[in-house]
Amino acid sequence: MAAKSIAHSWNVPLIKCDLGKLFGSYVGDTEANTRKALQIAEAMAPCVLWIDEIEKGLAGAGSSGRNDSGVSSRMFASILTWMQEKKSPVFIVATANNIEQLPPEFMRKGRFDEIFFVNLPTEKERVEIFRLHISRRRDIAVKNYDLAALAKETKGFSGAEIEQVINDAMFQAFSQQRDFTTEDILAAIHSTIPLSVSFRETINKLIAWAGSGRARMASSQQEANESTAGDQLYYSYQNGTGDGIQ
Repeated sequence: MAAKSIAHSWNVPLIKCDLGKLFGSYVGDTEANTRKALQIAEAMAPCVLWIDEIEKGLAGAGSSGRNDSGVSSRMFASILTWMQEKKSPVFIVATANNIEQLPPEFMRKGRFDEIFFVNLPTEKERVEIFRLHISRRRDIAVKNYDLAALAKETKGFSGAEIEQVINDAMFQAFSQQRDFTTEDILAAIHSTIPLSVSFRETINKLIAWAGSGRARMASSQQEANESTAGDQLYYSYQNGTGDGIQ
């Protein structure tokens, strides 16, 4: 979304680079495809080049010599050199779910100017996420929903998980031929275990990595402090049903 917003704000083309599609089946295809892709980006400059989930595309660079005869390493080297030496106004936006998988030389200044960490949404942000997704459903009046209560009950939920609980509530209500209510959404929330609970150690590790000063928080620091307490999140159950995140 950030990449799309930047391109729209600057009124320039947005190019999505799928690193997986650069790999070829014959010797030299991958390197040629990489050079061609970078040339296309330069030819369309000024533009925004969006590389999604970059750590997965470059996951094999470290052990490339053992796994693929060095193809991933050579592609990685080509991208590194281009990022350092390019003169064309190509603005690069890359996303990663686990930034620790990326080689350190890839992250230094001069290649990426800034690293932002998108933490779990704060309560204020969750209110706006609920407002956005509810308003998209059949033009239902948002004022009919208790957004503050919904935001309070979804501490530790990501934006995608909030969207899904609304979908679950909507399907349940529509099966009964009625509009969904705040109570339907709350029921869906209490039956959902967010990733911040089921993968608590992994999420806390990422939050601690960003909190150590290695990245800038996408939210303001005061708001981000609410979400950095990921190790305090837990789900309580009564009679097999979650009664909310506390």
